[in-house]
Amino acid sequence: MNRSIRKALSVACMLVCAGASPFVFADDPGDDLPGFHGYFRVGAGISNGTEGGRQACFGLGGNTMRYRLGNECDAYGYFYYNRELVKSDDGVSFVGTVGVRQYSPNSDFENRAVIPLGIHRAYVEVKNLDFLNGGVVWTGRREYVRPDIHMLDLFYTNLSGVGGGIDKVKAGPGKFSYAVFKDNDDVVTSTATGRIVNSAAAVRQNLVYQDLPVNPGGTLDIVAAAILAKGEDKHNGYSLSLIHRQNKVFGGVNTVGVQYGVGPGTGAGLGRFGASGSTMLGSDVTRMRLFDSLWIQPTREMSMELVALVQRDKSDLTGTSTWTSFGVRPVYAFNNHFKLQAELGTDKVTSPAGGRDLRLTKLTIAPTITAGPAYWSRPELRAFVTYGKWNDAATAAVNAANEAGAVFGQRTSAVSMGLQVETWF
Repeated sequence: MNRSIRKALSVACMLVCAGASPFVFADDPGDDLPGFHGYFRVGAGISNGTEGGRQACFGLGGNTMRYRLGNECDAYGYFYYNRELVKSDDGVSFVGTVGVRQYSPNSDFENRAVIPLGIHRAYVEVKNLDFLNGGVVWTGRREYVRPDIHMLDLFYTNLSGVGGGIDKVKAGPGKFSYAVFKDNDDVVTSTATGRIVNSAAAVRQNLVYQDLPVNPGGTLDIVAAAILAKGEDKHNGYSLSLIHRQNKVFGGVNTVGVQYGVGPGTGAGLGRFGASGSTMLGSDVTRMRLFDSLWIQPTREMSMELVALVQRDKSDLTGTSTWTSFGVRPVYAFNNHFKLQAELGTDKVTSPAGGRDLRLTKLTIAPTITAGPAYWSRPELRAFVTYGKWNDAATAAVNAANEAGAVFGQRTSAVSMGLQVETWF
């Protein structure tokens, strides 16, 4: 067994055995380790009241996320390989990474993928440059700075894209990163005049200052984005995130975040601060988010994840809506390879038109075969039973957000059950 393989295995063992979260502030746990890495989740289930018995999932859609244990009706995977390409006589190392991914909104990847299998990582890093004080130069297509709230599958910052920059240069008590990206490169020009008439394209600059010690065991990360829209009648935007992490909290980590975005800085897709959203959004469109995400491992057998979140979306056109969420996932390991997990999550979304609040509560019980007793031990092979309950005002939203379609009709509760595997490596 060569030295690089031994190093990779030893680091992976420390992550799993110590119960450390692999999603702290890196791209993925294997990014600094040579070899083959990845993530996938896939499963199958049934639900009462659905045509053909297809699994249904419970969420409010829109600007919210759903509690994911026993509540994922999709299949998703990404796989990547990295290795040292060249090492010069002076110790400078060129490391290449290439990876693919696929996503399907149901239980089968084959022939049903919304995101077909394609390259989503292709970049080269240059390491050990003596003038960068420990930093790295990189260029290409990269999944970048995307820590998450795991039980919501919410990447609260996500700077991924095509670009380049310098990464983790030691600067004072912390580390500094700068990157520039070209997002949504789909400019439409007039055949008559040659002028840009429509575009979602933007040039995005990201500044990150991380690992700044602010108290014993606590660090602060600052993530900023400046978005310059391309095309006529489009809007610039920006975002700022302050993330505090407190280590060694009952064997785990507590993360508190304050985030604010304007226009396209409110984020693409589902709340990705730091990325480029629609450049059609003006300065009247804002998003503010405050969250507290905690995972603990007080004993070898007992672990838990908790999250509390408030997000306010405001627009002159559509009004103001607030998403409030609270969830907990307690886990008990009876031995090295069997856990019993539960997850309770509740969501409320206020109506921008002043109507009734949308409310949803979801509860899952999941006996699990696992690689180890720690919270972050993977692979996990789960059986699950999930119960969802919502109010009348949320019926349309729950139907619209469900991958199986509007199968709930006018019902306000349902049960699903099934099997799922989740792993990263």
